Amino acid sequence: MSIRVKEAVSALTEKEKQTLRLMVRGHDAKSIARSLGLSVHTINERLRDARRKMAVSSSREAARLLLDVEGEAQLSPAPQNLGDSQIGEDAAGAPDDGQAAPIGGAGRADRRPAMLIGVLLMTLILGLIAMATLSPGASAPQAEPTDAQTLANAETVETARRFLTLVDAGRWDDSYRMFGAAFHKLNTPQVWASVSEKVRVPLGAVSSRRFLSQQDLPAPPAGYIVVKFRTDFANKDNATETVTLERENDGWQVVGVMIE
Repeated sequence: MSIRVKEAVSALTEKEKQTLRLMVRGHDAKSIARSLGLSVHTINERLRDARRKMAVSSSREAARLLLDVEGEAQLSPAPQNLGDSQIGEDAAGAPDDGQAAPIGGAGRADRRPAMLIGVLLMTLILGLIAMATLSPGASAPQAEPTDAQTLANAETVETARRFLTLVDAGRWDDSYRMFGAAFHKLNTPQVWASVSEKVRVPLGAVSSRRFLSQQDLPAPPAGYIVVKFRTDFANKDNATETVTLERENDGWQVVGVMIE
């Protein structure tokens, strides 16, 4: 990685990085704006400023370069001034950059510390939750689930629980295979294992895990299911584990996982 590229990335604001991280995952300006609750004009301005700073003509090229730099940073030893911050936590936003980006690299967010397992795992969660909250039918009464819906709900919860059990056991290769194609395209088994060992292992053994909730998020292409558990670890009590899944190849595949 050239010094020029790293310097260009360091010049980006957190909001510009946030936008590029979403773009590298296949979003366009319209879907980014929808996910973040912003106007397309605002998103285009962020992308234009990012292209200028990184001296590239394509927003996707700028996103790819950011991904390369942040992926390299995730696998590098943490600098001394990071204290006890964990890999995958959001970086603190610049004073003039407003709200911190919901999708981040290394560092600790001042407002809401959250530990993310994996590199670039939680690419959609906060944006999708925001979109679901703002959707017109969010407050409408829920219809009684059909037998087919009840079966699907049980299947997603069981898939999420099975995935977390593999992670508990340190079976990184097996848990990696439960991710979908989009995650595999961006992350290798080695990256997943390396970050999981740094983030999950220090939590210790699970003493209890209780199902909390399941939520459908109406996002393209086919929507997502968010399953939450309340979990006690040997070194962290009362944690919330969030596993996001999507339907793929007639089965449920993991999109991302977060512990906070």
